[in-house]
Amino acid sequence: MTAARHRELGAFLRSRRERIRPADVGLPAGPRRRVPGLRREEVAQLAGASVDYYNELERGAGSQPSEQMIASLARALRLSADERDYLFRLADRPVPVQGGPASHVHPGMLDLLDRLASTPAQVITDLHVTLVQNPLAVALLGDHSGFRGPRASFVHRWFTEPDARRLYPESDHEAQSRAFVADLRAASARRDAKDTEAASMIRSLLGTSPEFAALWADHDVAFRRDDRKRLIHPTLGLIEVNCLNLFSEDGRQRLLWFTPVAGTDSSGLLDLLAVVGTQNVVEPTP
Repeated sequence: MTAARHRELGAFLRSRRERIRPADVGLPAGPRRRVPGLRREEVAQLAGASVDYYNELERGAGSQPSEQMIASLARALRLSADERDYLFRLADRPVPVQGGPASHVHPGMLDLLDRLASTPAQVITDLHVTLVQNPLAVALLGDHSGFRGPRASFVHRWFTEPDARRLYPESDHEAQSRAFVADLRAASARRDAKDTEAASMIRSLLGTSPEFAALWADHDVAFRRDDRKRLIHPTLGLIEVNCLNLFSEDGRQRLLWFTPVAGTDSSGLLDLLAVVGTQNVVEPTP
């Protein structure tokens, strides 16, 4: 990045920060707020960055931010799709294709995610790439933010990495596999005929997973909508949840949130997630 790009990047971040009200991102206004919009430390917290690092960016200095950091800042600052693309270009990073881990998340979905602070929730793509998780979703499901390439899709990891399946009881694996394949077929058919992302993923799985190939040959098709899951937490044990879905208008993104199944002890177990945190739940290092 040139010095001029660094300065423009810092000025743009500052302008976007100053226009956001704390309530827009689920933060209290507080009685001693002296600056318009968010404080620098609040943006850093929302983006998962250190305060010093974010301060350097706003000052027009520091190292070139990664694609992952740019995507995190775009979400923290509730940027529109055009603003997100502009931020990537200022940072001399390629604008990500739709569907990858750095995909733009509609601010409306992020607002809903903020309002679900008391329940595990996350936004994923139609290919099951996790875009953003709230802390309770990380505690329940593990941190999915570090995966890149084909491994960013949980469906891809499900059929190629045995460790991905430890989240579910073994007796549920067959049903989950069938549901993932049927959902992938529905999602791929809904995409534009010129789309290569879904087609590439399907070819990869057909060539590496005999189980996927056998299920794909059955031609089952069904979007995963409301679902009931049994999840294994390494500390709390078996948790039964309802998985609810809200689809974006184009079907490319889904907001998922998890509620306890009535008549089980899952309500109390979900309450304990905030206490237990993410210990032992993070997936293997990519």
